[in-house]
Amino acid sequence: MRLKDKVAIVTGGGSGFGEGIAKRFAQEGARVIVNDINVDGGERVAREIGGGGGQAKFVKADVAKDADWGTLVKATLDTYGKLDIVINNAGTTHRNQPILNVTEEQFDRVYAVNVKSLFWSARHCIPVFRKQGGGVFITIASTAGVRPRPGLTWYNGSKGAAILASRSMAVELAPDKIRVNVINPVAGETPLLAEFMGGADTPEMRAKFIASVPFGRLSRPEDVANAALYLASDEANFITGACIEVDGGRCV
Repeated sequence: MRLKDKVAIVTGGGSGFGEGIAKRFAQEGARVIVNDINVDGGERVAREIGGGGGQAKFVKADVAKDADWGTLVKATLDTYGKLDIVINNAGTTHRNQPILNVTEEQFDRVYAVNVKSLFWSARHCIPVFRKQGGGVFITIASTAGVRPRPGLTWYNGSKGAAILASRSMAVELAPDKIRVNVINPVAGETPLLAEFMGGADTPEMRAKFIASVPFGRLSRPEDVANAALYLASDEANFITGACIEVDGGRCV
C-alpha cells in the first residue's frame, strides 16, 4: 500500500475529482478526512470508503473561511493524531459567459474558494507539517490556468493564481521538507461541468469540449486520483513545484 499509515485531508471530497482521490487514497492505506460543504455527498463518500474496508471521516467546512479551516485541521488531529497530506481540491466557477456579465459576487466567490482557500490552508497546515518534519500539499488547479477558454476569464485567472502560488510555496517551503505540487485536469465529469459549458450539458456542447482534447474524451476522477496518488506517495519525495497536466494532450 503506497499510502499506508498516512493521513490525508481531501477538500471537496463529496463528489467529482475529490471523491475519486479520497477513495483511491483509502484503497492505498490512507486514513482520509473527507471535507465538503455538501453534507450528503461528504457523508456518502466517507460511508462508502468505510464500507469498502477503508478509514474515513466526513468534516463539513467551507474552505474559504479561516475558522472552518481551524475546525477541519483540529478534527483531523483529534481523529487521527497527525496530518501528512492536504489535497486542495475544492473549487467553484462562474458560468461560461461574456466577461462583463459576471457579477462581483460571483467573482468574489470564485477567488475565495479557488485562491483564498490556499491561503487559509497554508496558515493552518504549514505549522502542523513543520512540527512533524514535513508534509505534502497538492493543488487541483486546471488546464484553464495554462490554456484558458473564452467565457471563463475570471475562473481562468483564479486557476492561474492557484498554480503560481503553489509553485512559490514549493520553493519557500522546500527547506521544511514540505512538498507542493499541482495537477491541472482538463474539463471532466464533475458537478461544475454544466457551468463550464454555459449552463447546459448537452451532447453538442460535450462534443465541442471533447474535440479540444487530442485523446478524444473528458477527464475522469480516476485520472486525477492516480496522478495525486503518485505525487502524495514517497515515490515522489524529490518532486516539488511540478505541474502535471491530466488533460489528454489539451495543453500540448
